[in-house]
Amino acid sequence: MKILTSEQMRDIDRRTMEAGVPGLILMENAGCRFVEFLERTCAPLEKQRIVIVCGKGNNGGDGLVIARQIKMRFNPASLDVVLLWAPEEFKGNAAENWKMLQTAGVRASRTIEPRMHAATLVIDALLGTGLTGPARGEALEMIREINTGFPGASIVSVDVPSGLCEAGESVKAEHTVTFTAPKTEHVLPPTCDRVGELHVVQIGTPPAMIEKDAQFWLSLVEPAMFRRLFGARPRGAHKGDFGHVLVVGGAPGKGGAAAMAGFAALKSGAGLVTVACAEEERRTVTSLAPELMTQPWLQDPGEKEVLAIGPGLGQDPEMAGLAQRLFAQSALAMVVDADGLNALSGTKFRGPGPWRVLTPHPGEMARLAGVTSTDIQADRIGVARRFATERHVVLVLKGQRTAIAMADGRVFVNPTGTPAMATAGSGDVLTGMIAGLLAQWPDRREAALLAAVWLHGRTGELAAAAHTEMSVTATDLIRHLPEAIREVQA
Repeated sequence: MKILTSEQMRDIDRRTMEAGVPGLILMENAGCRFVEFLERTCAPLEKQRIVIVCGKGNNGGDGLVIARQIKMRFNPASLDVVLLWAPEEFKGNAAENWKMLQTAGVRASRTIEPRMHAATLVIDALLGTGLTGPARGEALEMIREINTGFPGASIVSVDVPSGLCEAGESVKAEHTVTFTAPKTEHVLPPTCDRVGELHVVQIGTPPAMIEKDAQFWLSLVEPAMFRRLFGARPRGAHKGDFGHVLVVGGAPGKGGAAAMAGFAALKSGAGLVTVACAEEERRTVTSLAPELMTQPWLQDPGEKEVLAIGPGLGQDPEMAGLAQRLFAQSALAMVVDADGLNALSGTKFRGPGPWRVLTPHPGEMARLAGVTSTDIQADRIGVARRFATERHVVLVLKGQRTAIAMADGRVFVNPTGTPAMATAGSGDVLTGMIAGLLAQWPDRREAALLAAVWLHGRTGELAAAAHTEMSVTATDLIRHLPEAIREVQA
């Protein structure tokens, strides 16, 4: 699913209308889809006490359609429309919908009356994506009233919570229903934390308009992109059909990291996994996961499909040199993390052709790019895109809303994950999951990568629900992986 900026969405709306879909119809469709959402989640609407707060622009126009549709279809216990500005200030399609609302006999006022505080459902249609900068004046006062004046109500925002921007106050929505596609403020930090549960509905925009010239737009990772990877396996399948992963890591005292990566690869479905580690760590690796095989560090990779380099590798110069040689010379697909990334930092490496997936956290990304962590966090999407295209690699920039940048300039944003995953070994598990899925699907690597990142975040959410955010460990992620896979299969 594409992620659009507000400017891109306005351009698509303009082109949709130029193609013959009137703006009044788009607004009517938006209102109808919103009411259908309410019917599914807030039933029975007939018993709700509803307040709809409307601005004077297109967002307010949507609110007027919603009010008319609710009145005609459900006739709820009470329905009030609150207008922040005088009706004479409505423009274009919003003005037309104001006339239709009056015909439908819906009550409207300029203030929130005391009886309205008993509302059970508040619909925020005050300010849309056209807002620039923080809300001020009467709009800010109304946002505060919505947030505090209806203690028993659910708040649902139309398109975007009013006032949403990096600085300033916004409506605290329980749900946000947006149209056509998610917008960047819905899915990227810090504003993504203030939209509640996001729902995307279609209102008649031709899909081709979203795909046109979309190479450098963002896409939201969703299970539909990779669900087919998790179908039933052939009845006659054997372990050789699902790939062989080699994890290169496990320096003295760090065998656990390599073992977690290897076991995560196995639990992700790889048929075989070998860990190349220090001799004294082989017993540690096999005791933690007896299904894993081991081999010496410098032994030829042999008949493997994917290399995973870095978990517990250490920073010995010999190991750094090994990581650099494998990166530059191996014909196998490769996942590089942790000390594997440190080995590449400061070098002018470039992906040699076979898939090279790098999975840095912001600190590691800063070392790779030769900048500060603050620089990385200030422009995560831009940094990831530039680095992936310039170095010809696939970059998985970890953090809140992990960014997955492809070498051709496309970037995906992963919506799953939780602060509970800020724990030792979480990155090793991700490395193993990516390697395990890439090994199984050499002809569908992009889908396999997206699946691994999404599932990794989802296991964190499931583990946090079961154990609390403070008590999740990396091995908990592996334990909850089957549950996450079953959700994808459903």
